[in-house]
Amino acid sequence: MLFRDSRPIDLTLTIDERYPTTWPAHVPFVRRTWNYFEEQTHGPEAWASCGPYFTEVLIMDEHIATHFDAPSHFLPKHAPGEEGAILGDLVPLLQFVGNAVCIDVTGLVGSQPGESPWIEPEHIEMFERGRGGRALTAEDVVLFRSDWDQKHYHPFPRGNGYALDVAVTKASPGWPAPSVQTIRLLLDRGVRCVGTDAPSMGAAHDGIPAHVEGLSNGQVFIEGLANLKDVPPDHGTFQFMPVKIARSSGGPGRAVVWIPNA
Repeated sequence: MLFRDSRPIDLTLTIDERYPTTWPAHVPFVRRTWNYFEEQTHGPEAWASCGPYFTEVLIMDEHIATHFDAPSHFLPKHAPGEEGAILGDLVPLLQFVGNAVCIDVTGLVGSQPGESPWIEPEHIEMFERGRGGRALTAEDVVLFRSDWDQKHYHPFPRGNGYALDVAVTKASPGWPAPSVQTIRLLLDRGVRCVGTDAPSMGAAHDGIPAHVEGLSNGQVFIEGLANLKDVPPDHGTFQFMPVKIARSSGGPGRAVVWIPNA
């Protein structure tokens, strides 16, 4: 498929310190002007100029906004060849590309504060029946659409609903999340890249098991996607291009689905 014959749908959250870009307990996104077109002073800030250009210094967590989890994110490296030895810069780019399969789980709404409703194997099997019984394959990238970004990725304080009110204060129910059984089913189908528009692939109340099950078996997860409401269920090519950070646990990047022109 030639990209000039397609239109892109941007699935990437904008990184902004006014928004809930990082996990609540992690370092918040910080940026400072380092150089500006001319020297200026604004209150306590002084901007030096060593040339007629503008640049900023950024401080950010590897798992900020739209990002991926490499196996090393949850699996310590004990020996070469183990899954935990797969660091972020070692994940092949082809693993981030595939047929975009967008599964609508917006109907899964939690009722218990601090807990996620489960995406179970029957939800996957129901989707497969709905497309004529065609099973998922290793060519597919599965994207779970909950519209969590549409509901909660907003400036603070409204943005607290994205993760803080779920994972920290336990004031609100969590996002839909795949159970371990669902991760196993996807692995059985050969799916090696799974995405979600929630802040984590793991459940709000127990996020470790799904991460360990998928990452220890060679999957990668893309978390914090956006605009999955615009992605057809089974039509297009998914592509994620992460920042290449040496010896990383993952990293942010740009996610897109290419839809063929009619």
